[in-house]
Amino acid sequence: MIQLTYASRPFGFDTAMLAGILLDARRCNTRDGITGLLICRADLYLQLLEGPEAAVDAAYRRIAADDRHMDLSLLTRRSVTHRLFPRWAMRDDPARSWLWTKAQVDDGALTRASEDEVLAVFERIAGEE
Repeated sequence: MIQLTYASRPFGFDTAMLAGILLDARRCNTRDGITGLLICRADLYLQLLEGPEAAVDAAYRRIAADDRHMDLSLLTRRSVTHRLFPRWAMRDDPARSWLWTKAQVDDGALTRASEDEVLAVFERIAGEE
């Protein structure tokens, strides 16, 4: 099993678009045995996908081809033995106040973040369940 995280910028972010992304993700992820979390706000998508390697890689390729995402950047990809979000085909979460600010994201905070810093964001949210 693998776990993958990426960041992208939304193209034309609004609640209807987000609802469509979540509907597609939950349908495909349930079918493919993938779980995860999408952190979303007007300037940022930050997502963790976890599940069978071939399925997660295929999901990431679909996301890369999806015109609702701009400036896609793979942040982490690693083998794991357990899931952070085992009950969620795709949990959605608004970006928290402790997450990088818009100015920090614009300044490249995600490209400078270490793998541990990126994963800590998801681990913190998983610990709230």
